[in-house]
Amino acid sequence: SLGRECGTPRSGPPRPQGPQARCALGRRCTVSEKCRCPRPGWTMTPPRNVVKIAIQMRDAIPQLIQLDQAKPLAAVLKEVCDAWSLTHSERYALQFADGHRRYITENNRAEIKNGSILCLSTAPDLEAEQLLGGLQSDSREGRREALRHLVPLASDMTFAREVISRNGLQRLGTIIEDGDDLGEVLALSLRAFLELMEHGVVSWETLSIPFVRKVVCYVNMNLMDASVPPLALGLLESVTLSSPALGQLVKSEVPLDRLLVHLQVMNQQLQTKAMALLTALLQGASPVERKHMLDYLWQRNLRQFIYKNIIHSAAPMGDEMAHHLYVLQALTLGLLEPRMRTPLDPYSQEQREQLQVLRQAAFEVEGESSGTGLSADRRRSLCAREFRKLGFSNSNPAQDLERVPPGLLALDNMLYFSRNAPSAYSRFVLENSSREDKHECPFARGSIQLTVLLCELLHVGEPCSETAQDFSPMFFGQDQSFHELFCVGIQLLNKTWKEMRATQEDFDKVMQVVREQLARTLALKPTSLELFRTKVNALTYGEVLRLRQTERLHQEGTLAPPILELREKLKPELMGLIRQQRLLRLCEGTLFRKISSRRRQDKLWFCCLSPNHKLLQYGDTEEGASPPTLESLPEQLPVADMRALLTGKDCPHVREKGSGKQNKDLYELAFSISYDRGEEEAYLNFIAPSKREFYLWTDGLSALLGSPMSSEQTRLDLEQLLTMETKLRLLELENVPIPEQPPPVPPPPTNFNFCYDCSIAEP
Repeated sequence: SLGRECGTPRSGPPRPQGPQARCALGRRCTVSEKCRCPRPGWTMTPPRNVVKIAIQMRDAIPQLIQLDQAKPLAAVLKEVCDAWSLTHSERYALQFADGHRRYITENNRAEIKNGSILCLSTAPDLEAEQLLGGLQSDSREGRREALRHLVPLASDMTFAREVISRNGLQRLGTIIEDGDDLGEVLALSLRAFLELMEHGVVSWETLSIPFVRKVVCYVNMNLMDASVPPLALGLLESVTLSSPALGQLVKSEVPLDRLLVHLQVMNQQLQTKAMALLTALLQGASPVERKHMLDYLWQRNLRQFIYKNIIHSAAPMGDEMAHHLYVLQALTLGLLEPRMRTPLDPYSQEQREQLQVLRQAAFEVEGESSGTGLSADRRRSLCAREFRKLGFSNSNPAQDLERVPPGLLALDNMLYFSRNAPSAYSRFVLENSSREDKHECPFARGSIQLTVLLCELLHVGEPCSETAQDFSPMFFGQDQSFHELFCVGIQLLNKTWKEMRATQEDFDKVMQVVREQLARTLALKPTSLELFRTKVNALTYGEVLRLRQTERLHQEGTLAPPILELREKLKPELMGLIRQQRLLRLCEGTLFRKISSRRRQDKLWFCCLSPNHKLLQYGDTEEGASPPTLESLPEQLPVADMRALLTGKDCPHVREKGSGKQNKDLYELAFSISYDRGEEEAYLNFIAPSKREFYLWTDGLSALLGSPMSSEQTRLDLEQLLTMETKLRLLELENVPIPEQPPPVPPPPTNFNFCYDCSIAEP
């Protein structure tokens, strides 16, 4: 394997020598000069910096070489050119043959891996010089051909630097400003200009005003190649985001109506670029300008168009469009931030009147009729009481709304709810006003906290992410979407409050559940408010608890198919353990009370199972006495004579009793054993002292009768034992991922001739 021949010494086995020679054990040896036989089993360590690659060139046979990464790239090029008999190797360069055909430099040569395919091409400086010369050609076809070659190379940083250093941007800018050809030449020039500028070598702020205005003209013109407007819009977007001064120029030169026209064209690329410029203009505007712009866009039905023609388009939405819709949603919700950051001013007459409107909408009949003719002090006392009924923590509601956030935004939400859903608002307030104090759901306190919760879920006031795509389709399907979402949320709060039977002390716990309900439903991205309302109302408190339990089990790996299979295998053993515990409990015995015909529970009797599990022994006993011994119990019932176990209303001693509350309690604790007494059927009747004793005895008697133990206590005990046993079995697999499916079993071999017959003795 060393590529050398060596002779075998006369004494001892041959040992190859050399600095690169290693045996299979990794030991270094030396090669004897007189060896003449190859030595199999000895290997040479391959050099670390050598990769095997292929190099192509047009009209030439490809070369397969071993590239030494430690060797300078100029030396490698020299060897490659020499192999093809090419002179002046400095005029050539290596490129990746696939992808963007990037030039290989000393900085990126580490990306070359074993099996890579490279191609020999013109050096980037010569290529740039040649193509830029073609841009100055007098013929349109020559310029077009040069641009066609320039565009795919412009994304490479090495080539871009060469073009920019030779005033390539200025030459492209001249073609764009002249606008002699509104077709392919202009489109290629814009594309090449964008690619070169994206490298960040030249700042967007260096662009001239005439150049930007010319690009704006291409956005506002109608008659041109369809590929030009998207490129012009993309260039203006970059200008707007990178240069505030030029961004103001774009804002003044490109009317919003023109962007709406581009959005209405059924061209996905044009729509995306128009939306990108629109969001860029909104981001660069001041808060006041942004509000005016958005109000104008909503008046021009932009929301409805986005909802019908972009979100519900037959073509799938691209990631870029999803990001711009997220930005538009975030900027629109950001208009609520000033109200969210502004506390209520107790000296503002307008805000005090809004609070009175809120109070009168709930207590108009009661307040106005009872307040007529009252003194000022009495009227103030009445208003303070009604504000407390509304759910404000203080008699002066201004103190509750001083919290920032949500500030005045909470008051806006409450007013919107009272005006747009007056019946639901009155029902909410009056229903909770008539409850007991500890069970009433405070409307105002809940509204304030719900507003904070919605601001957090919808990221109101937070800066836009540069990559997020998490927009809500429902936002574009509804005017005043934030306030409408509040109306759904406040009714959900009241519904969840009643489901949880909450008190004032449970307020934070209820809000956590409401937060989870809203967050889970928003994550489903419902396309309309009605669909959101349907889904969130279906997510009841019980369903939230079930989802929490399921997620916890998933996190623990309990619901993985291999774990479920393990649990099924453990069930018989653990059910046997539960059966054994139940029978031991019956052997210990229990005191039961006798129910007389007058429903007096003044007599006790004791029952237990014999140690050999063949007899039930029972008899009367006195209260306070120690449990009787087996020998002192006069009555016996052989287990072999037992026929069935009856529970609840099927028991003969409670079957024909009344339906009062006391009887209902007895139904839950009553059980009987039917057995053979001669030729007649008799019953041994029990009233368990507690629900737990009821479960233990019915399980034990079912086990004696050979019936399944189906009580709630058995289910809980089995689940607890399964969880503990599963965790013990999986202790050694901690942090080891368990696959969902077992690995496939290979098919059996075609024959079993490889089997060794142990009966045949070796010679």
